[in-house]
Amino acid sequence: MINNFKDLVKKITENVFNPLVGLLLTLALIYFFVGLVKYIMSAGDEEAKGAGRSIMINGVIALFVMVSVWGLVNVLKNTFQLPDTPVVPRPPATMTNPLPGLG
Repeated sequence: MINNFKDLVKKITENVFNPLVGLLLTLALIYFFVGLVKYIMSAGDEEAKGAGRSIMINGVIALFVMVSVWGLVNVLKNTFQLPDTPVVPRPPATMTNPLPGLG
């Protein structure tokens, strides 16, 4: 049940972003293996071999970047003891009508 904005953000994170990260990691791994297959199948063709090598390198770079960012986020979260869900800022208690004349 979604009662507030914090619950909404948590649901979106759990149901959209987490599976999306897994999907992107899977696609990067598949991309790497496509390059590997192209490299292996290009027995004597140096141009196709270079294309396969390029695809493999790009796949490894994509995997490295994604895993590094994931690790950095976890290191920062654990270092600063941040919660798993984002903190929603609240307006000050003295702020009753932020836009005078409209309420």
